[in-house]
Amino acid sequence: MLKFLKQFITTLKPNKNLFFLVIGLFFLACIVAFLPDYQWFWWLTFAIGIALILWDLIRLYGIRKLTCERELAGRLSLGLWHDVTLTFHYEATEFSTGELHLDVFDHYPVNCEYRDLPQHLILQSGQWTKLNYAIKPLKRGDEIFPSVQCLLHSPWSFWLKNQLIPCHSSAMVYPNFAAISQYSILAMENHLSQLGIRKIRRRGEGMDFNQLREFREGDSIKQIDWKATSRLRKLISREYQDEKDQEIIFLLDCGRRMLSHDGELSHFDHALNAMLLLSYIALHQGDAVGFNTFATTDNEHLKRWFPARKSMATIHSILNNVYDLHACTQTPDYTQGITDLLLRQKKRALVIVLTNLRDEDNQDLLNALKLLTRKHLVILASLKEQLFEQINNKPINDFSDALLFASSCDYQAQRQKMLDNLSIRGINYLDVPPDKLAVSLVNRYLDIKSSGQL
Repeated sequence: MLKFLKQFITTLKPNKNLFFLVIGLFFLACIVAFLPDYQWFWWLTFAIGIALILWDLIRLYGIRKLTCERELAGRLSLGLWHDVTLTFHYEATEFSTGELHLDVFDHYPVNCEYRDLPQHLILQSGQWTKLNYAIKPLKRGDEIFPSVQCLLHSPWSFWLKNQLIPCHSSAMVYPNFAAISQYSILAMENHLSQLGIRKIRRRGEGMDFNQLREFREGDSIKQIDWKATSRLRKLISREYQDEKDQEIIFLLDCGRRMLSHDGELSHFDHALNAMLLLSYIALHQGDAVGFNTFATTDNEHLKRWFPARKSMATIHSILNNVYDLHACTQTPDYTQGITDLLLRQKKRALVIVLTNLRDEDNQDLLNALKLLTRKHLVILASLKEQLFEQINNKPINDFSDALLFASSCDYQAQRQKMLDNLSIRGINYLDVPPDKLAVSLVNRYLDIKSSGQL
């Protein structure tokens, strides 16, 4: 009984019409106080009012056949708006009304933004009514939609009843694969330049044979196929294409530095987007792609090893393996990460290290990369914080600004010194802002393929 009363009190609250009725009875009581002969009229009105309130309450609790279904995509893209549809069905009973008014709010995941909620609905008995709103995921991983909350209006709007409708749904929030689908169109032979990606074709040795064609101005004499030329009695050239069947391995830093944000996305999300774009283009070029994570000592869930695979279906496998992957608070250990990779990756490959460098990494990083470059070709891709550009461009108005500017210059000088040491040792590196990482990385990959270094 106590449980019922507690639930009754917490789920029920008066609506505005009840306040109007109470105020009307109060003013009528004030008038009747000066007219004793008409007290019977006030008591009659009061009894009728109480009867109406109770009957309206009974009819409100007679609303039982209310159901809800939720429709949304099973896979959502990080940072994009997605439509969610709620479908309600209502069946009137002998105590309820044929038309039901309610306010609806969906229990969306905490890591999402929403719009077009709450909404007011009018349901007709026996009909299906749909409600649409939109959400924007702000974090990758698995998200749960547990229930839908409804505020039911009684037929005469004396009462409001808070009702929770169980409606369990789940969705996986992926990196922005909608952008990857756009890249899939632009990544064709004649459209890479629209992304800022330049494609270089090298004519000569060390490339895979593609086809025979007529000799063109600018072709090297070494390209001429003399047998085909003598047979057809005109100059015929061999056309070559970039070598295929090469392996690209990403070594992905999941350490604390990748938690830094520039805009809405973290450095880790920018690194993932760059990895996905380059993976798509490399797979399209006929290469195999895989990845390994490091700086995950204390979290087994973050340890991922994906051996290099070919075929365009690999991009979906990579998405399924990284959608719930997040950076942690662990300090990156480059030596340990590279040692683990060397034990797993035996075939020579292009290893791309995605990280966020600091000046204190100098010696540890150099020693680790020295091990890696003995067997593999390496690109070190570091994300540069845009904060330092903002500090450098900010006017200096006081001593505090001057100290901040001097500290920024000193930090960047130490960082550049470390990068210069990498260059002296013949290590490819990129040091770019997060929003330019993807295109810069693809350009470097295409340069390497065109030069035949791998």
